[in-house]
Amino acid sequence: MSAPPQAGAARILDRGYRPYEGRRGGTVAAVRALTVHSVQRALGLKRPATQKILPALAVFIAYVPAIVFVGLTLLVRDTVLANENLVPSYGEYYSFISAAILVFSAFVAPELICTDRRTGMLGLYLASPLGRSSYLAAKATAVVVVLALVTLGPPLLMLLAFTIIGQGPDGPAALARLFGEMLLGGLVVAVLQASLSLAVSSTTTRRAAASAGIVLLLLASTAVSDALVDGAGAAPEWFCLDLVQLPFELVRRIYGERSTSVAVAGIQTGTLVAAYVGWTVLFAAFTWWRYRRIEVDR
Repeated sequence: MSAPPQAGAARILDRGYRPYEGRRGGTVAAVRALTVHSVQRALGLKRPATQKILPALAVFIAYVPAIVFVGLTLLVRDTVLANENLVPSYGEYYSFISAAILVFSAFVAPELICTDRRTGMLGLYLASPLGRSSYLAAKATAVVVVLALVTLGPPLLMLLAFTIIGQGPDGPAALARLFGEMLLGGLVVAVLQASLSLAVSSTTTRRAAASAGIVLLLLASTAVSDALVDGAGAAPEWFCLDLVQLPFELVRRIYGERSTSVAVAGIQTGTLVAAYVGWTVLFAAFTWWRYRRIEVDR
């Protein structure tokens, strides 16, 4: 046993309140930290293994077609060269991974913002240098970054496949232009899906309800568009109601391609861009309006 303290040997170590003297990052640092944390949460990083299954599965599904096409070019190069339709073009590839994009869109945003409102974390975030607008900016950036994993990565693998068979870009200038098209195309798909999923997720604190709402809205938009254009013979511009295929058609235009549908191919690119911007702004404005009305206890 240690010897008892001697009389008069006690010392007062508490110096009372001391202000923080470290580096202050302000709002910018808070937004950056929340964005990084949100990306990690969406991907299941630093979380139990069960939380990594769904994001890993969605990413895997998105990359499977590209991996298969790369394998085909390695194993049957001559056959691929002789049959142009065996490997899809860059613009056509997104049709192969639409399911993965839909699953990811329905998972990421509800995981990031519904949980904050249900657990009360939103109030803690807003007690920091973050305001409602900066909080939404951080969350929206995180959703776009995560979705970019399935909208930007696979086309890069397709570039590898085309390069193997000698159909890649010819020279540094062509390569730079192709990278620019890939970046723009990936962002076109990711931004619309992010704005839509955030808008739906802002209406509820239940992740399952938000995910179901996102899936239903996307499928319903496709069904209504097909019923009007293909079933009722309405004007081709009603295709712009299709929130799944609209960004994919814009991606085709970015690569200089057109839809195989005669009606859709005849729509002016400006009309598609206007519809895309309109939907994106509408969903973003709705999300901002919803968060302006949410009462938060700090």
